[in-house]
Amino acid sequence: MVSKGWFIPYIKENQKLFALVLFLGAIAVFSASLLMYTSGFLISKAATRPENILMVYVPIVAVRTFGISRSAARYTERLASHQLILTMIEKMRVRLYDMAERSAKQTKLGTGEMLGLLSEDVERLQDAYLKTIFPSIGALLLYIASIGALGLFSWPFAGLMLLYMALLVFVFPYVTVLVNRARQIQMKKGRNELYSHLTDAVMGVSDWLFSGRQNDFVDGYEQKEAQLLALEATKHRFIRLRQFFAQLIIGGAVVLVVYWSGSVVQSGSMSHTLIAAFVLVLFPLTEAFLPLSDAAGDIPVYQHAVSRLNDYEKQSYEGETERESVDQSTLSYDHAVCFDQVFFGYDAHQHVLQNLSFSLKQGESLALLGKSGAGKSTILKLLEGAVVPNQGAVSIQGKPVQRIQEQVSTYVSVLNQQPYLFDTSVFNNIRLGSKDATEEQVKEAARQVQLHEYIESLPEGYHTGVQETGVRFSGGERQRMALARILLQNTPIVVLDEPTVGLDPRTERELLETIFRVLKGKTVIWITHHLTGCEACDRIMFIEDGYIEMHGRHKDLLRENPRYQKLYEMDRPFSMS
Repeated sequence: MVSKGWFIPYIKENQKLFALVLFLGAIAVFSASLLMYTSGFLISKAATRPENILMVYVPIVAVRTFGISRSAARYTERLASHQLILTMIEKMRVRLYDMAERSAKQTKLGTGEMLGLLSEDVERLQDAYLKTIFPSIGALLLYIASIGALGLFSWPFAGLMLLYMALLVFVFPYVTVLVNRARQIQMKKGRNELYSHLTDAVMGVSDWLFSGRQNDFVDGYEQKEAQLLALEATKHRFIRLRQFFAQLIIGGAVVLVVYWSGSVVQSGSMSHTLIAAFVLVLFPLTEAFLPLSDAAGDIPVYQHAVSRLNDYEKQSYEGETERESVDQSTLSYDHAVCFDQVFFGYDAHQHVLQNLSFSLKQGESLALLGKSGAGKSTILKLLEGAVVPNQGAVSIQGKPVQRIQEQVSTYVSVLNQQPYLFDTSVFNNIRLGSKDATEEQVKEAARQVQLHEYIESLPEGYHTGVQETGVRFSGGERQRMALARILLQNTPIVVLDEPTVGLDPRTERELLETIFRVLKGKTVIWITHHLTGCEACDRIMFIEDGYIEMHGRHKDLLRENPRYQKLYEMDRPFSMS
């Protein structure tokens, strides 16, 4: 699939409105220039003390006309340009959302980076039109028209000003691009990284707190922010220096015009009343030329934004092709869950999982262990269909996860570290597992998780309010309520994503006993950091650096694997038997 581009197609679709914006912008700038020209002429003419007011009536009317037309044209141009931009940006956002919905591959980027695409890169395209394209085209038209108008008085001097003003129109913008290219891209990447780092860290704040590394996060964030601020300071120093030289060039242009107009007046070829007119007209012209350097300086940023959007669009179509070309020969119809030679990475240079293969029959349980970042959470994302393998296949009951993504919640349910409870009754919170569940089914689920008697003892029983996030209940009670939901959801596969984190040892032991008792007969994948209670699972699997480091039954590993023996002794697990 070839990208249709992010500029030309949208300009073609709105070419009439685009032409109107340019026309109104040109009218506004020309009105400002002619306003200063006629003002200079009027001031000079009035200084000669004309015999009758009618001698300066025409320039007075011209000043009023150009003053009104400048404001009116500028206001109308702003309305038209923003209408054009909003129309194009709307279509760009729809295009981006369509890519995300079609491929479901956006999560490979990470939540923060995806938000960066949506909120920043598309906004950069908006800036490209408002701050670069429109002003640059208008300034170039003005540059050509002003040189042509000057040529009516003196072509040699017009040629000199053509070269001299080219410093502001061409040389300074080109130098700005050269100087800022690497720096601007570094700044944009830095902002994207900060945005992604902060967003993903906030969403996973419990992991930072649990691991005790919150200070590492703060230090790392401040270090990246300091680097970004240093780049910003360097950029501003360059801008100040460039503006200083630009003002010198404008001053030089004023001197040249005064010298030329004075010499022409002395030769008798032009009236002395036009000296001020020619000098004053320089200022609106240079005001249009000065922003060109800033506009050109942002070009590398726009290029980087377009490149990221094109890469994402390419990924989305590749993801769609992958879903259509899943190799059916690799799928296992005899297993509830099957990972077959799965490779996955969030970028092309580093794989989180490498050649991962394992399967579980219906009713089997697996304890999945590994240090933070080993790939445990990625396995869960692959199982839920949130991300797509770079290679290999993931299937549930013989069906590729990509093809049942919209129905995956009917196959897999998840008990998280901190299940969310809504500010409604206990009954409604449990019933979220199945909206069709009867009152008796809700109570039976509560009985199975040993919560029924406690709920009945509450002032309003099952109609007791939970309060926001379930603050009136303990951690174990919240987990049991979420477990009751899962029982009502009645999926064949249940993932336990460290549900006992933060619980005291006794509550943890009692909750694990309840979980494995009520989930008997279901396929269970238990993601955990330690070995406590793992002997209750049929199999144990260690993930390290994307590979399966250890895999087998608890008894076999304890008997044959020295490393497992050492880890088991260090963890000092309680007995589940």
